[in-house]
Amino acid sequence: QWQFVESGGGLVQPGGSLRLSCAAPESWFRPYTMAWYRQAPGEQREVVARVNPAGMTIYENWVKDRFIISRDNAKNTMYLQMNSLRREDTAVYYCNRAVDVMPWGQGTQVTVSA
Repeated sequence: QWQFVESGGGLVQPGGSLRLSCAAPESWFRPYTMAWYRQAPGEQREVVARVNPAGMTIYENWVKDRFIISRDNAKNTMYLQMNSLRREDTAVYYCNRAVDVMPWGQGTQVTVSA
């Protein structure tokens, strides 16, 4: 299946948690630094966090220790554990390579609302 498949989004109250998953084709995933992105309504798509094949991570400053990115190379799957969610985290979340992006998947909607 030649696409990224994101899942795990939903409606959550402020302060809540969600865990997103991204399933990828092996050749699109294993040798590459991967990233989670998000796009809020009316905004540009932005990077949330990156993880390289060895598991080293880089986060955008605004994440502020709330999110944890990880990957399972044996399963060609990447994860984003999101804690202390805020209304401004509402967006569609996507996964892709950090550079030389491949076609985008459908994304998974995260809505943070009381």
